Amino acid sequence: MTSTIVETSNLTKRYGKRAVVENLNLRIPTGSVYGFLGPNGAGKSTTMKIMLSLIQPTSGDVQIMGRPMTRGTRRELLGGIGSLIEAPPGYAHLTGAENMRLVQRMLGLNRQQVDYAVHAVRLQDQMDKKVRNYSLGMKQRLGIAMALARQPKLLILDEPTNGLDPAGIEEMRALLRRLAGDGVTVMVSSHLLGEIDKTATVLGILSNGRMIFQGTRSELMAASHPDVIVTCTNPHAAVGTLTSFNAWVTEEGEVAVPGLDERQTAGVVAALVGESFGITGVRREEQTLEDVFMTLTAGGGL
Repeated sequence: MTSTIVETSNLTKRYGKRAVVENLNLRIPTGSVYGFLGPNGAGKSTTMKIMLSLIQPTSGDVQIMGRPMTRGTRRELLGGIGSLIEAPPGYAHLTGAENMRLVQRMLGLNRQQVDYAVHAVRLQDQMDKKVRNYSLGMKQRLGIAMALARQPKLLILDEPTNGLDPAGIEEMRALLRRLAGDGVTVMVSSHLLGEIDKTATVLGILSNGRMIFQGTRSELMAASHPDVIVTCTNPHAAVGTLTSFNAWVTEEGEVAVPGLDERQTAGVVAALVGESFGITGVRREEQTLEDVFMTLTAGGGL
C-alpha cells in the first residue's frame, strides 16, 4: 500500500480559454479524511469528476492506489472507489431495502456487503420506508450506503452536508469519523470550513482552480501570519515611524502591523525601540481557522 491513495500531477481542465482546474497537484494520504475546501466554483466538483473518470482532463494525470486512471484501468480502479456526487441516488418510489437490492444485483455483491453498508450509515431501522418519505439526511446516508456496499478503499463525497440541518451535519461528521476508523480513506468537499474542521485530518484548499494550501490544520495555522499588535507609547507617532509596514492604530490604541513573520516582527520592535518608543507588549492577533480560510480564498494563497 502506498502512503498516498490519490495523487494528481499538473491536473488541468479547460473549457475553451477558461481553466476550471489548473496545474493541480493533489495528495491524499491513505487512511485520512481529506477535507477538500474552496468557494463555490473553485473547481472541487470538476476535480472529483476527473478522479472518477467522469470527465477527461485537458492535461495532467491521476494516480489512484498507485496506478494511473486510464481507460484500461478505469473499471478495476473504480471497483475500489465509492462516491456520492451531487444529488443522492435512489428511486423515490422504492424502499431503502429495494434500492439496496438493486445495487446488490448490479454490482454482484453478497448480502453481507449490503448489510455492512446499511449498518455503517445506521439506516437499518429505516429500510422498509419508501425513499420519498426519507429526510434529506436519510437520503444522503442511503447514497453513502450505496457507495459503501462494494467496501471501497476510497470514498469520495461532494458537499454531503448540503441542505442538512445542524443535527444532520453533526450526524454526517460522526459518520465520516466512523468510516475513517474502519479504514476507509474519505475525501469530502465543502465550501464551508466549519463543516469538516472537526473531521478532516488533512486539508486541501482550492481557489480559482489552483491549490493554494495543502497540509494539516496545524500547518495551515502556522503558515498564516496574523497581524502583530504592539502596545507602546504614542501609537500614532509609532505608526508614522512604520510607514513602510502599512501599520495603523486600532480602536484600543495599539499599533497593528499586517503580514509579518518572526524576523520582520523583531525588526519592527527594534525600529520602535531605536526611536525611543516604550513597548509594553507584542502579540499576534487571535485568528480562527475560518479567518485563515477566508484570507486564503480571497487573496489567492499564502
